[in-house]
Amino acid sequence: MTDNKIENAPDRVADIFRGQHILITGGTGFLGKVMVEKLLRCLPNIGHLYMLVRSKKGKEPKHRLDEIFNSPLFDKVREERGLEALQKSVTAIHGDVQLPGLGISLQDRKLLIEKINIVYHGAATVRFDEALKKAVLINTRGTKQMLELAKEMKNLLFFGHISTAYCHLEEKLLEEKPYPPPADPHKIIKCVEWMDDDVVESITDKILGHLPNTYAFTKSLSERLVEEAMPHIPVVILRPSIVVPIWKEPLPGWTDNINGPTGLLIGAGKGVIRSMYCNENGYADYVPVDLVINAILSCTWNFIYCKDHDKRVYNLTSSSDFKVSWAEIIEIGRRVTEKVPLNNVVWYPGGSMKKSRLRHNICVFFFHTIPAYFIDAIIFLAGYEPIMCRVQQRIQKGFEVFEYYANNQWDFVNANIKDVRDKFNAKEYHTYFLHGDDIDFYEYFESCVHAARVYILKEPPETLPAARRHIRIMYWVDVFVKILFFILLLYVLFAWSDCFKSFFVSSWTGVTRVLSL
Repeated sequence: MTDNKIENAPDRVADIFRGQHILITGGTGFLGKVMVEKLLRCLPNIGHLYMLVRSKKGKEPKHRLDEIFNSPLFDKVREERGLEALQKSVTAIHGDVQLPGLGISLQDRKLLIEKINIVYHGAATVRFDEALKKAVLINTRGTKQMLELAKEMKNLLFFGHISTAYCHLEEKLLEEKPYPPPADPHKIIKCVEWMDDDVVESITDKILGHLPNTYAFTKSLSERLVEEAMPHIPVVILRPSIVVPIWKEPLPGWTDNINGPTGLLIGAGKGVIRSMYCNENGYADYVPVDLVINAILSCTWNFIYCKDHDKRVYNLTSSSDFKVSWAEIIEIGRRVTEKVPLNNVVWYPGGSMKKSRLRHNICVFFFHTIPAYFIDAIIFLAGYEPIMCRVQQRIQKGFEVFEYYANNQWDFVNANIKDVRDKFNAKEYHTYFLHGDDIDFYEYFESCVHAARVYILKEPPETLPAARRHIRIMYWVDVFVKILFFILLLYVLFAWSDCFKSFFVSSWTGVTRVLSL
């Protein structure tokens, strides 16, 4: 597409957001922050942005909002519009989806009912091991209360419920339609409301049934509530798969957490993850967060501008176009961490994926557990607090989640979002890109590692030369230890061989003596 063609085309997506008042829940989370940034940078003519924000760690909503605006993610839009303009464009509504009535004051509730045109409900606990009661109150009851608030809104045009593509795990091919929930969401909400925490905890496994975690369970329940509301409000279910760091804009590789693939990348890059139980030929479904946000805005446009009200469920997924195996991910990650090493790696990055659980467990014992105790002993003798055993415990908890998803395979139909993409003109196709035609996986991984160093691990670029020197030293240490281990193994085998020979000779001598008698 020529620059001329792009420049002269209208931006119909921006047009439908002009003057609209938008409410976002979950705006302080990873996906929410990127959504707020995109709205403020690419849609400057929106009416006003309201964010439901709770107090956290002694920080009031306004303070939390200021911290977000001063983060590197907002550097570009802050430079374009100025910090003061951003602050005037967004209002923090004090509330909490976990609380009855969303924790919103009557005055704020009235304001939202009168003003809001578009709602994006993304507030959720994304911890897979979250206590069931808390997960139900946030993910399921929180959704129910948001839908009830939306039913009162006088000028509502669109309600986007951000779900997950991994909430109907019994479906190996997930289509773009509602599915039956694992239980009645209304009954589950009532049960956890009157039961004590320890009682709910004691019956969690029975309630979850075949589902592996509270996240998938409560998200599935939430979708049923949304489905029930469809005849009454303009609500759409949006199902992103595994959301990974930014691909293109505004800051390639940026993320604000070590959940999911980023945590595995850092763990492997630091040399503390040496083995994973996983079918290396399998693949997962990943979508960069900027693609997810573009898809959400595009679905909004399709519903409001194109009046396409038949599409009520969108799978925001990628594996129907790109299937990157675990083996390919590991190989790319290994090449990237050699070029862009992390600081102070405890061992040279290596290891592999194992199809055998027994082999994996043996490797974990020798290459995770024993080194963790050894390093902690050195740290303790040096007068510092040991940390490696705690790190390994966290890794082990992460493995429990990872192994379930890595050793099962799901595929997804995403025809609806492709249909929306086909309606775009040249400018919209470029501004709200919904394709990965030009993605370079190595380049993307490199951006992710660079960003993880700077924004997660606080390792500035000037430390990279020292990290490269350290990784070269660790390479030769790794080689030396492997040679030493091989020599030791040969010695033990020969020693056992000599013992076996002497035992066999003495035993045979005894037998011949008995026979001679």
